[in-house]
Amino acid sequence: MTQAHKLTDESSNGKRGELIVVCGAKGGIGKTAMVVNLAVALTKKNVKICLLDGDFQFGDIALALDLHSTFTIKDVVEDIDAMDRYALSGFLIHHNSGLKVLACPERPEYADLIKPNVIDRVCDLLLSQFDYVIVDSAGGLPEHTLQLIEKADQILMVTTLEMTAIKNTKLMLDTLQVLGYRDKIHLVINRATMESVIKASEVPEILGFETAFFIPNEFHLVSQSLNIGIPFVSNQGKSDLAKAVFKMAEMLVTRREISALKPKPNSFIQQIFRKTSKA
Repeated sequence: MTQAHKLTDESSNGKRGELIVVCGAKGGIGKTAMVVNLAVALTKKNVKICLLDGDFQFGDIALALDLHSTFTIKDVVEDIDAMDRYALSGFLIHHNSGLKVLACPERPEYADLIKPNVIDRVCDLLLSQFDYVIVDSAGGLPEHTLQLIEKADQILMVTTLEMTAIKNTKLMLDTLQVLGYRDKIHLVINRATMESVIKASEVPEILGFETAFFIPNEFHLVSQSLNIGIPFVSNQGKSDLAKAVFKMAEMLVTRREISALKPKPNSFIQQIFRKTSKA
């Protein structure tokens, strides 16, 4: 049995999936396109994926996938206390890649209905049935984004080579460092091949990282993908852009597999090794 099959079996047997929150300090950095394509790329690893549009005012996940949302997270609110994983499944939109989506409300004013208890319950129910729940969060650090970041197993911090993006990303990282979330963060440098005074290779050091995911700049391909609602990993899989996203998906799955194989801090195996070393 492959590790990917094991992950799927674990989530169906009641074990918790992994919450990946994708965030950025500002808008216009290509975060939504990256989230959609990463999610579709992960479905090709034979794992169960759900996308949660965490920008409850102006989310674009459904549009980016050319999906028509009959239901949104707003429709979950009324029955949230009695909601179970089976009932919640009825509110998810199915994409032809196998991906499931919980869309954002259709009107910005409805975002106020998405209270902290709703976010907690929805995330927990989704994590009980999917290997990965990927959240496209709102830009910056609004309250609901902070709540999602706190619950996250991994955080993907997206930035570009623009000075404003790097400056704001540094401020956001400093804030998350103070809150104790820095160890969960992986840096994603989008449009890494664009012309800029700052080189992509310099950005990780500037922001205090040893490594980063580098996503090349193919603006026209991304724009076309969003306009027609077809992820570029689906119809442009041989492009450098798609290859970079597939590589990121592979690394995320591998990292989870390695974490799953590590013994817990006070595991029986570690106790045996400690006893043996003392003997």
